Amino acid sequence: MDPYDGDGNYMHQEDDWDRDMLLDPAWEKQQRKTFTAWCNSHLRKAGTQIENIEEDFRDGLKLMLLLEVISGERLAKPERGKMRVHKISNVNKALGFIASKGVKLVSIGAEEIVDGNAKMTLGMIWTIILRFAIQDISVEETSAKEGLLLWCQRKTAPYKNVNIQNFHISWKDGLGFCALIHRHRPELIDYGKLRKDDPMTNLNTAFDVAEKYLDIPKMLDAEDIISTLRPDEKAIMTYVSCYYHAFSGKQKAETAANRICKVLAVNQENEQLMEDYEKLASDLLDWIRRTIPWLENRMPENTMQAMQQKLEDFRDYRRLHKPPKVQEKCQLEINFNTLQTKLRLSNRPAFMPSEGKMVSDINNAWGNLEGAEKGYEEWLLNEIRRLERLDHLAEKFRQKAAIHEAWTEGKENLLQKRDYETASLSEIKALLKKHEAFESDLAAHQDRVEQIAAIAQELNELDYYDSPSVNARCQRICDQWDALGGLTQKRSEALQRTEKLLETIDQLYLEFAKRAAPFNNWMEGAMEDLQDTFIVHTIEEIQGLSTAHDQFKATLPEADKERIAILGIHSEIAKIVQTYHVNMAGTNPYTTINPEEINAKWDKVRQLVPQRDQALVEEHARQQNNERLRRQFANQANVIGPWIQTKMEEIGRISIEMHGTLEDQLSHLRQYEKSIINYKPKIDQLEGDYQLIQEALIFDNKHTNYTMEHIRVGWEQLLTTIARTINEIENQILTRDAKGISQEQLNEFRASFNHFDRKRTGIMDADDFKTCLISMGYNLGENEFSRIMSVVDPNRMGIVTFQAFIDFMSRETADTDTADQVMASFKVLAGDKNYILADELCRELPPDQAEYCIARMAPYTGPDGVPGALDYMSFSTALYGESDL
Repeated sequence: MDPYDGDGNYMHQEDDWDRDMLLDPAWEKQQRKTFTAWCNSHLRKAGTQIENIEEDFRDGLKLMLLLEVISGERLAKPERGKMRVHKISNVNKALGFIASKGVKLVSIGAEEIVDGNAKMTLGMIWTIILRFAIQDISVEETSAKEGLLLWCQRKTAPYKNVNIQNFHISWKDGLGFCALIHRHRPELIDYGKLRKDDPMTNLNTAFDVAEKYLDIPKMLDAEDIISTLRPDEKAIMTYVSCYYHAFSGKQKAETAANRICKVLAVNQENEQLMEDYEKLASDLLDWIRRTIPWLENRMPENTMQAMQQKLEDFRDYRRLHKPPKVQEKCQLEINFNTLQTKLRLSNRPAFMPSEGKMVSDINNAWGNLEGAEKGYEEWLLNEIRRLERLDHLAEKFRQKAAIHEAWTEGKENLLQKRDYETASLSEIKALLKKHEAFESDLAAHQDRVEQIAAIAQELNELDYYDSPSVNARCQRICDQWDALGGLTQKRSEALQRTEKLLETIDQLYLEFAKRAAPFNNWMEGAMEDLQDTFIVHTIEEIQGLSTAHDQFKATLPEADKERIAILGIHSEIAKIVQTYHVNMAGTNPYTTINPEEINAKWDKVRQLVPQRDQALVEEHARQQNNERLRRQFANQANVIGPWIQTKMEEIGRISIEMHGTLEDQLSHLRQYEKSIINYKPKIDQLEGDYQLIQEALIFDNKHTNYTMEHIRVGWEQLLTTIARTINEIENQILTRDAKGISQEQLNEFRASFNHFDRKRTGIMDADDFKTCLISMGYNLGENEFSRIMSVVDPNRMGIVTFQAFIDFMSRETADTDTADQVMASFKVLAGDKNYILADELCRELPPDQAEYCIARMAPYTGPDGVPGALDYMSFSTALYGESDL
């Protein structure tokens, strides 16, 4: 029942005292004791008390003092005279003050109080109790008597044998009083030992405990309550209201302390997050700074083995060292976003990392790392190709040089012989022809010398590490070649001078020499080609070599015919010598080539052909295996690459579309993340195939456009994107719960954001955000918009995320202010003092939080000369810092 009528005047909830002036003697006794104790509980704060309620209030002085204590206000200055008129004036001032509080006093006048009318005095005290002790009680939209009754019912509901329905007989057994005490201070009463049939013990237990431990004076007598059929309702209400104020005051103080402790705990957690961010950012940047110089080192090694070791070190870096740093970078961004959200929810300034440790700084450093990484891998592969080419050329140079040196061995001595001076005419002719054949042979070797010089030049251009020895050997060959040319010219001139002396020559020897020399040179070239090393990278290249080899084998029958023909010439010479007894000393004067040498070289060619066949077959098998590795890698890459792109697009749609609650979206995303993580074995399998390709030195793959680098970057971006999206939903839930945002409001925020997210990227640029605010009714100037952008974009990146958008919108529509709550909490804890004690505030916290709380409060304590005390200014500074005041 509302204690006020429709005109705003206070109405009694009981019958007017002057209506019939009837009062049960037992009730009057109970009221006298209860009201007297209630008045003394307040008057003792002013250092006084009353003994007789109708006598001690007659002069109005203690009555005015009582009203000042319970209201906290100053009344008009009382009259100090002893005359009746002075007393009536004081009582009228008290009654006028009561009336000013909206209380309608019926049939109660100053004269009756001054005359010591007990019933009127009790009625006046009851009116004061109703107004100042009961009226302000409010429980679930009920107030005064109904509110107090509902509070008692709620608090005693769990207790057996307690059924509070009124303020008289429901309290006779004493269990109701005991239940109220046990509910709030269970350590004071052993409720299980109380019996309903022992009301005397129950009542005395409650009254004694309340007086000793709760500072509630004993306002009732157990004997009076038990001996009365219906205890006085006003006395019971007065006494029960003291229980309400005692317990509700403690609860408010605990709530205030808990609120402040919560603020301190949030501050401590935020500061720890800041320290964690700074350390993680420093460690990551230090690792990047150490790694980049290693990746930028382009000092090549001289050997293939050393360069392959560099490539293996780089593979270890990609497989073992970099992936944990990718996770650290992602976790760093998640921690930064979570910290900024918590600071915004606490109305704290945005966190600004140390110089050079912003998220953008870390992203820039990471970009430099990946740029150096990409260039390093390309350099390694190019160097390996160069060294492979160098090894091949060096081996080819050594083979050709060895063949040429073997051919030139003894040629200078031969050209310097002066055998023509004592030779017969036929011998001279033979020497001339022999020299002509040598010149043909010398010309045939010109190509080999040029090839040797060209290979040496290419080795120099490719910066071959052993170029000095190659150049020295090439120079010796060239110098020897020049010397041979000069000696050949001299011998030719000498033979030509004696040519006129020579008349005959054996045409068969000459024909043998002419045919044997090219054939011999062809065989040497064939042996050189058959023993020539080769390097190929594709099936097509090895097939080309096989085709050329097959074409060479097709010429062998014709070559064999030429061999038989040449040997036939020699047989014919032998037949002529035998027939005509020509003195040829058993040798061909025109050439050093003999049939045995031809046959030996021909046998060597026949032996080298199957060896070349075997080498080509083995290389063909190797290239087939390489092709299988290419296709194996391509088949997986062509599936994984589009899968990663599809997942990235699906995550983008999930982060923009509105389906279900945030918890549904979070659950969906976590299931999505789990499915993505379960895909990791396929990435690892692809990494294994890629390593096989690199070990096989396969440098291209025409079956796919995806490289392992594409797959790695896409996979890292996919993991980072799903982690960021989950973090955004978690921060949205945190914002929603902290600000009390409904699902409908979130949907409205998302709809507005999506409408102005024109690029459908999940991010609004500054112009779109400004247009959105204008459409929502904001009258924006440049200064106001700059202020808003500093809130939603503390990193000054020129973009607004959805998390920042809902933080701003929830802040704009918030109904409460943390600072106001902290002010109210301070007033509750301080009471009638102007300070609170840091030790009392922090002692209920866990040890680690209590230590942090005391350390946070310590620099600001000490007002009014009280150690460890904080006034409101130092209290606010300790919580929020100097910049927030």
